[in-house]
Amino acid sequence: MPTPSLLAGIGLSMKHLSERQRVIAQNIANSETPGFKAREVNEPNFSDLLPQDGGKPSVARPRVALTSGMTALGARQPMTGNIVLDTATSETKPDGNNVALEDQLLKMGEIQADFATMTSLYRKQMGLLKSAIGRGQ
Repeated sequence: MPTPSLLAGIGLSMKHLSERQRVIAQNIANSETPGFKAREVNEPNFSDLLPQDGGKPSVARPRVALTSGMTALGARQPMTGNIVLDTATSETKPDGNNVALEDQLLKMGEIQADFATMTSLYRKQMGLLKSAIGRGQ
């Protein structure tokens, strides 16, 4: 029996939050490293949870391929995987480091609130499932 979409989405979201917390902790650890650039984690792709139209998800994340003209103008290929450079930084220090501890701590607070929300949703969903099979008393 496949995992219900809601539970799969909660699991995917919690894995994303865990990875994001790890990356932000690395940002904080490197806040005084000259030239270090803050990193962030891409949002998860929930298209696998959507109804399929002819075998293809109806929503997909756009992909950008660099052309030679874009490269000539100074564009760089994005980092591979889900970890990317953080473009929402508030300052860059003279040594090239752009990690602002205030920004990183605000992101940690967001992660904590999001994780608490996902945990609550999971608990409620499990309670509903237990009720449905008669074990919720």
